Amino acid sequence: EVEPLVYKAIGQFQAGKSKTDDLFDELDTSKLNTHLKELMAGLTAKVFRTYNASITLDLMLSKETRDGDVPEKVVVYQQANKEVAIICNHQRTVSKSHGAQVEKLAVKIEELREQIKELNIDLDRAKKGRTPLMGSDGKRKRNLTPEALEKKIMQTQGKIEKMERDMQTKEDMKTVALGTSKINYMDPRITVAWCKRHDVPIEKIFNKSLLAKFAWAMDVDPEFRFCSSTDE
Repeated sequence: EVEPLVYKAIGQFQAGKSKTDDLFDELDTSKLNTHLKELMAGLTAKVFRTYNASITLDLMLSKETRDGDVPEKVVVYQQANKEVAIICNHQRTVSKSHGAQVEKLAVKIEELREQIKELNIDLDRAKKGRTPLMGSDGKRKRNLTPEALEKKIMQTQGKIEKMERDMQTKEDMKTVALGTSKINYMDPRITVAWCKRHDVPIEKIFNKSLLAKFAWAMDVDPEFRFCSSTDE
């Protein structure tokens, strides 16, 4: 939702234009920056976008992060990064390999589910003192204890959950370019402090080139909040 005055102005800007015409055809970056500097010394379009991106990331991470394992927290970060990318209009076309990658994950998930079915049958037999049935590959399986089988079931279920998260993330991010906002607009101190607070290895978020680029931010206090720093 927007203010009525903004809604009315956009309607006026659309008058006489086709859907492919620029809405703000008489405005360029130079004119915009000149106007912004009249409002605040040093304010530019990029400064505004950087502030908006950083404050959004900081607030979303603070609101959405919950207790959980590292992969779950990484998903929270990616979703926050996605919201920033949407705000900054950082889009990309769906990669040609996207469909194949998702299909490959779906096949692996189904294979693991079949493994769990077999393991549950083996577990039931093991509890009754019986040997396991032949495997789907026709080979005889090892005679494991119920405890060992329960552990394998839990491990396999964990793999399924991770793959399902990966598949959902690929689907959610297929048209969003996360890298641009991460490299150019989001204050890296937010990410580093968040990783420290929630025991997430920084390498899960920043690749080697970003670790080098943002080396200056690595000593930030774990309690750093962008919201607080902008109020000072």
